[in-house]
Amino acid sequence: MEKIPELYGSLVFNDKVMRDKLPKDIYKALKKTIEKNTHLELDVANAVAIAMKEWAVENGATHFTHWFQPLTGTTAEKHDSFINPVGNGEIIMEFSGKELVKGEPDASSFPSGGLRDTSEARGYTAWDPSSYAFIKDGTLCIPTAFCSYTGEALDKKTPLLRSMDALSKEATKVLNLIGATDVESVTTTVGPEQEYFLINKEDFAARRDLLFTGRTLLGSMPPKGQEMEDHYFGTIKPRVSAFMHDLDLELWKLGIPAKTKHNEVAPCQHELAPVFDTTNVAVDHNQLTMEVMKKVADKHGYVCLLHEKPFAGINGSGKHNNWSMSTNTGVNLLDPGKTPADNVKFLVFLAAVIKAVDDYADMMRLSVASAGNDHRLGANEAPPAIISIFLGDELTAVIDSIENDTFFSKADNVTMEMGAKVIPHFTRDTTDRNRTSPFAFTGNKFEFRSLGSSASVADPNVILNTAVAEVLSQFSAELKDVSADEMDAAVHALIKKTIIEHKRVIFNGNGYSAEWVEEAAKRGLYNLRSTPEVLPTFLAKKNVDLFTSHGIYTESEIHSRYEIMLENYCKILHIEAKTMKDMLYHDFMPAVSLYADSLTNSIISKKSVSEAIKTTADEKMLAKIVDLYEELSVVTEKLEADIATAEAMDDLLATANFYHETVMGDMNDARKIADTIEEYLPEDCIPYPTYSKMLFYV
Repeated sequence: MEKIPELYGSLVFNDKVMRDKLPKDIYKALKKTIEKNTHLELDVANAVAIAMKEWAVENGATHFTHWFQPLTGTTAEKHDSFINPVGNGEIIMEFSGKELVKGEPDASSFPSGGLRDTSEARGYTAWDPSSYAFIKDGTLCIPTAFCSYTGEALDKKTPLLRSMDALSKEATKVLNLIGATDVESVTTTVGPEQEYFLINKEDFAARRDLLFTGRTLLGSMPPKGQEMEDHYFGTIKPRVSAFMHDLDLELWKLGIPAKTKHNEVAPCQHELAPVFDTTNVAVDHNQLTMEVMKKVADKHGYVCLLHEKPFAGINGSGKHNNWSMSTNTGVNLLDPGKTPADNVKFLVFLAAVIKAVDDYADMMRLSVASAGNDHRLGANEAPPAIISIFLGDELTAVIDSIENDTFFSKADNVTMEMGAKVIPHFTRDTTDRNRTSPFAFTGNKFEFRSLGSSASVADPNVILNTAVAEVLSQFSAELKDVSADEMDAAVHALIKKTIIEHKRVIFNGNGYSAEWVEEAAKRGLYNLRSTPEVLPTFLAKKNVDLFTSHGIYTESEIHSRYEIMLENYCKILHIEAKTMKDMLYHDFMPAVSLYADSLTNSIISKKSVSEAIKTTADEKMLAKIVDLYEELSVVTEKLEADIATAEAMDDLLATANFYHETVMGDMNDARKIADTIEEYLPEDCIPYPTYSKMLFYV
């Protein structure tokens, strides 16, 4: 049995290691840099680098890397060894403060959205001391930000850190104004739940659609899917349990607080949930979690699929972003308090979140937009594309009482009777969960449920932090000249006004219903159903003003990210379309043709023996297959022609819309026909592993 407390964080240069390894004055200087966001002196960096190198070498590391998160949505690293030749064929192991603080990767080879020309290669990585260094595969990994030679952010971490600073600044101002004068900073925290699929490695290797795109482009549903609801929270199979056990151990070594694991709704689908952490650390940890999942899966003969919709006909995968705000004094600002003063703080920040979500719902939708996630949002497995807030009955009643100036009487805790004496009584929560809501209050945090499983959680948190910071800056502007004896009345008026103006975004009902779509339209809420539809909102003046006024993005950084997201969408759809065309031409249609030939030969052979032998059933089957084959051939030719049309287009937005409206239509038509044909073929004639084999033999 592993000693978990000793194992946990054993590969992390964490606070305990720093206290042990660093001189006291150096440790204090580094902590001041982390906690007060002050400049790090070179002598401190040198001392930290020496201690970090010694610790890393003691733990088997031979190389170091600046580990960063470029605009690919994944992570990047360039490894350098610690060795330094000193002559006579000898070396020493060295690592300097300069190497710790700054690196120089090639910036032109990463997406820049026009910020950098190919000839302009220089870029910089800069150490983020607020996220601990760690050892992975014998390499010391130093979390860093990534920028161009001219200073533009080319990564997801830099805007995230900027947004955290902006929210802290504005939240602290508001808290100081309403009486919490001891608050010096506010930190956002996140706990990102992660869904994923496991399939056998040999099945993955036999399907070029999974290999190239991460999702199946062809494949009919088996007789059983998820309708029996027997997989969700079901007994974990031994081989999967062994994978989960090893995954926990590897994550714990890296200081990632993996807490919960279970089977999800779809067959072969599972979920891992960590304990919440500071937002930038949680973002780093989620990127590491996805990487470690894939490595551990490989050791167990699996492939871990993180695509949002790997299998048509069953649920896809997302991740839930559990977000909250806490003061440096230890107060969770989204936790309703026990005193009037605590409740005022809670209601101010609740009102700020409601207004932020309403004002910037388009940006929240954009933050979760991707080609993969378009398959989920709005379906009966994920929140709708319409962004709304779920508060629950009790909190909604509080909001209504504030709006109407009526007295709110909190119901006593309701004791649940289960009808069996052996089962202990327990108190019912006053807020139920609503799985159809994109943004649900869950007691002391908000759960942003719309994220795709493969996405970085940085973008949604940049939006959340910045939007709430903007609203808080408006609140502080309204309250800054209010006298102390008038503050309570002014705060109440501000909360009431905010609720009246923005209550349209609150919805506690079924987000999957057609009635809600109609009601949302009446309320004037956005319903941005696809990535090409939502991306142009990034360039709207109100959104450009939001990000530039708080120093999150420059205008050029906004335009670059818009271009990158459009390019990425077009590239993904292009790869998917070409992969489907190749599978149809090179694999599926030849297999169908061979089966049709064998069926024809069987009919001829039977009739050559005796004209009396009936072949009616075979002939009917052959006629069905031949007719469907002809239909498939026509649709595939159209797909091929439309791919060529898309390749010749210059305008990125027009290309994205063409892929969404035309090429995806071709792909859906081709799949429908091919999947129908597949149902008539013997399994040994199907040129790839079927859904039945992939989903039910793990």
